[in-house]
Amino acid sequence: MKGLLLRLSALDADAATAVRVIAHFEALLGSGPDPVSLVRSTAGLAGCPAGLELPDGRTARFGPDGTALAGAAGHVSGRVGLEPSGAVWLERAGAPGPFDELVLEWMAMTARVLAGRPWQPQVLRAADPALVELVLSGREDASDRVRALRLLGLAPEAELRVVAVAGRPGADAGVEAVALLGRGALRGTVRVARVGALGAVLVQRAGGGEAGAAAELREALRARDRERGASRRPAHGIRVGVGGAADPLDARTSWAQARAALRFAVADTPQDAVADHGELGPVALLAEIPADRLRAQEDVRRLGRLACGEPGERAGQGSDLLAALAAFCRTGTLRQAAAELHLHHSSVAARLARVEKEFGWNLRDPQDRFRAQLALYALRLAANSADAAEASGAVDAGA
Repeated sequence: MKGLLLRLSALDADAATAVRVIAHFEALLGSGPDPVSLVRSTAGLAGCPAGLELPDGRTARFGPDGTALAGAAGHVSGRVGLEPSGAVWLERAGAPGPFDELVLEWMAMTARVLAGRPWQPQVLRAADPALVELVLSGREDASDRVRALRLLGLAPEAELRVVAVAGRPGADAGVEAVALLGRGALRGTVRVARVGALGAVLVQRAGGGEAGAAAELREALRARDRERGASRRPAHGIRVGVGGAADPLDARTSWAQARAALRFAVADTPQDAVADHGELGPVALLAEIPADRLRAQEDVRRLGRLACGEPGERAGQGSDLLAALAAFCRTGTLRQAAAELHLHHSSVAARLARVEKEFGWNLRDPQDRFRAQLALYALRLAANSADAAEASGAVDAGA
């Protein structure tokens, strides 16, 4: 039955199924797992062979029918390393399944507990999308929204914050949101649902919706990249927009802010992948400019051409130039930018020199650096213009 769960989910991936996967491992953690039970149950859940090697040398490998497997691993379709050594993996023939990444992430989390790491259960639940849409709507009666909040397990009198998540191309945004949040990325009571093409996350904390959500989400993305050995090129592929704290009956305002902030996010470094509406300040007003006008601006057009790269250049070289520019504009120093990008400062300097040559800018001049930062924001807004209407078919975000 567990293997059947994932086979059926391939037809209809959703956040509720992702939460069931997490619940499987939480139950395993609560029962005091051992290597054999962890690998055997994971193989049954995934419907393919699974393996484990702990840092202390303990190993296990099982097939989906619960049979212990001897010898070396076959075709490894997905793998997550452990520190300081060891790994967990799945051996699925063909392409990875829709929940393999989530299964591996939680398998690795459980393996760390086996290696002596502490674990705390999280308050995360997949929510009924209809209830979430009702809370985020500006058309429904207040009494209906209060009832929806209570059914979601949220307090109508306590502030909440809404987060918008965009997944990798072709991925289910609700599943991506659960995969990110299931590791305890956000403190408090968390409800997740897919709304349109986005993952909508409602966050409520005791004492109000204090700041810190963006920092928590960035750290969760850093942790995912570290686990996958992604130092220079991020592995997460996720973009996140964080709305401000709001009265639950005015959650649509936080939802609109989250979607506006999402347009400023790029699936690059964790710092750039999470955009907080409150951190943007008056820069958020740029989101009100039509995308066509942004694309037509000369600096934005030139940055777009730079991002595409010149003929004969290696793939991604243009994106590397923009990442170096963004890091320098944000930090103001070569060394801090290099540290953020996991590069030597001379490499960042060489990339910035090319940008300066192309544009005639002096990036040590605050005015030119400000101009470059605005052009980067405008480029992101133009590229992510579809985010402004991602969930409009499902939710009326207006008043």
